[in-house]
Amino acid sequence: MQFTKLLSILLFTSLVLVSCSNDDDNDTLIETNASPNKQPLGNAANDLLSDINFKGLTIEIVSVQGFEPTPTAVNAFRNFLEERLFKPDGIIINQRTVSSSELAPFNIQEISQIENTTRTLFNEGDEITVYIYFADGSNEEDSNTRVTLGSAYLNTSMVIYESTLRSISSNPNAPMLSTIEAATLNHEFAHLLGLVNIGTPLQSPHEDATSRGHCNVQSCLMEAAIEFGNGMMDMLGNGVPELDALCIADLQANGGR
Repeated sequence: MQFTKLLSILLFTSLVLVSCSNDDDNDTLIETNASPNKQPLGNAANDLLSDINFKGLTIEIVSVQGFEPTPTAVNAFRNFLEERLFKPDGIIINQRTVSSSELAPFNIQEISQIENTTRTLFNEGDEITVYIYFADGSNEEDSNTRVTLGSAYLNTSMVIYESTLRSISSNPNAPMLSTIEAATLNHEFAHLLGLVNIGTPLQSPHEDATSRGHCNVQSCLMEAAIEFGNGMMDMLGNGVPELDALCIADLQANGGR
């Protein structure tokens, strides 16, 4: 099941709804593969958070040439992981580039196929791995009123629609590209960590009743809808939105920091 991650951004004079993934059936991916890296979203939450089964984490970032994330965003992402995960052997982020698939715009099945041909790292011993693809196109469900930033679609798999992020950042008064990238990376990875109530049990009732998998606390990183108007511009000026105390309590109860 995919979980809608909605962000709305005020660009020019129109309100454009920006989502991190859709709840449309066409964007749903359910794997029955026996591989531990090909399980439903949220299944690896405790393994990612704790050091019970895995002492280290390796992130494999595969970017289409010319669509690599900014170093600032990658550093912010690393800090987010180190702040929330117990990995005594450390966190390694490997980056490499690949040629374009020429499949854009994408559906989630095509993204999964790209993963099948470009992913090289899988769980081994006490090291768990996560695959992140930075795509050179948009989601095929994008419209003039809604675009998709990224999706956490399996237990250790994510896609970031980097071309869409760059398009948003190029607009007047838009957040910096690195801020949008870091916010999207952190939000999607938090879904891999089981937030909200998709693999990490709730410690208090804070799941959004109208958007499963999201937090109902205003300005939380896991809030379903955030308007990038003046208030959000001020917030982004101080950095990427953070997890609220209730989301953090959920992660801590499931083995995280």
